[in-house]
Amino acid sequence: MVRALVAVDLQYDFCRGGALAVPDGDAVIPVVNRIAERFDLVVATQDWHPAGHGSFASSHHGAAPGDAAELGGVSQTLWPDHCVQGTPGAELHAGFDQRRVSAIVRKGTDRGVDSYSAFFDNARKHTTGLAGYLRELGATEVCFAGLATDYCVKYSVLDAVELGFATRVVVDACREIDLVAGDVERAFEEMRSAGATLVSSADA
Repeated sequence: MVRALVAVDLQYDFCRGGALAVPDGDAVIPVVNRIAERFDLVVATQDWHPAGHGSFASSHHGAAPGDAAELGGVSQTLWPDHCVQGTPGAELHAGFDQRRVSAIVRKGTDRGVDSYSAFFDNARKHTTGLAGYLRELGATEVCFAGLATDYCVKYSVLDAVELGFATRVVVDACREIDLVAGDVERAFEEMRSAGATLVSSADA
């Protein structure tokens, strides 16, 4: 059985001092580094937005981060400008050991729709190619870690389950935004109910 680890969005803009910093986000990086050697395959994802992306509050007159809008035909939370292509904030964090990373999957590249999931855009009209890549290399179990639990990790996990992968989430290698109090508990319950297994890094 080929086991894959997907490290979700370990980028400067989601870490301390970043444009959309996830509280304590930096803390997941050493955990991901530590467990990576246990997997046959390691993939990293990277939010990679063009300037003026539709998920940015600055792209909507009078809007503020946290407001709701519609983008690509689906409900969209608006965010500060973040992970803009070619900027330092979009780069993978230097603390993340990429020596075992075999592929980097970029998402959110379409200005007209966001992409939380590592597999599809939010409107589910286009794929990132990750599922095909994993299957081509024989991966049957996919384990997720990274940022943020209640957004990109959650949607990636739900899609992985739906796509038929045995799916695990390394709880202590994830951190949440918790935009609305309780979002992280709801996210974990949603992932568990869908069929994902929640584990600690000791058991990953």
